[in-house]
Amino acid sequence: MPDFSLENKCGGLVAGVDEAGRGPWAGPVISAAVILPPELQDELKVGLDDSKKLTPQKRTALFALLQGYADIGIGGASVAEIDYHNILKATLVSMTRAISGLKTTPRKVLIDGNHVPKNITCPGKAVVKGDGISLSIAAASVVAKVTRDQIMATLAVRYPVYGWEKNAGYGTKQHQRGLSNHGISPHHRRSFAPISRFLGPRTDEPQN
Repeated sequence: MPDFSLENKCGGLVAGVDEAGRGPWAGPVISAAVILPPELQDELKVGLDDSKKLTPQKRTALFALLQGYADIGIGGASVAEIDYHNILKATLVSMTRAISGLKTTPRKVLIDGNHVPKNITCPGKAVVKGDGISLSIAAASVVAKVTRDQIMATLAVRYPVYGWEKNAGYGTKQHQRGLSNHGISPHHRRSFAPISRFLGPRTDEPQN
C-alpha cells in the first residue's frame, strides 16, 4: 500500500503526478498533480491505492474527498497532440500542464513512471510504479482516472456506438464493432496502429 515515506524524505510541499489514458485508442491523455494536506494523510492511508486496484465507486468517493481538501492541478493533451508528438511526449505535456495548474508551487514533484517532463518549474523525481508506493501519486492516479472517465462518458453521449462510457476508449470488442460498422470518429488516435486499419470517413455526426 502507498504511504507518505517518499514525501517525508523530500521535505516541504510535495506533489504527486500521474496520468490516465496512455493506452486507449481514443480520447485525450489526462494528468493530475496533487498536493495532500497533512490532515488527510491518515484518512487516505486506509483506502487510497493505485486507481487500477480500486472500484469505480471507491475512486469516485476518494475523488470527491480530494477535491474538497487537496491542491489539485489537471492537465490534458488532445488527440491532435498525441498524433502529432506521440503518446509519450503528449503525456509529458499533460503532466507539465497539471503541475502548472497547482495553486501552490511544490518543493518537489514525484512522477509515476520513468520520465520527468523537462519544462517544469520545480525539481522532479520519477518513481517507477509510484502509484503503489507514494500516497500523493496514488491520489493523482485517482484524480486523473476519474477525470478522464468523465470526459469519455461525455463523449460517449455523442458517439454511443463505441461504448466509451464503459471502456474509456480501450480496444474492447464493442469498441472494435463500432469501428468496423461506423469507422473512426474525430476523437480516435490515428497514429495508433490498431486504428490505422479503420481509417476512412470520419464519424463527425452522432451515431445511434
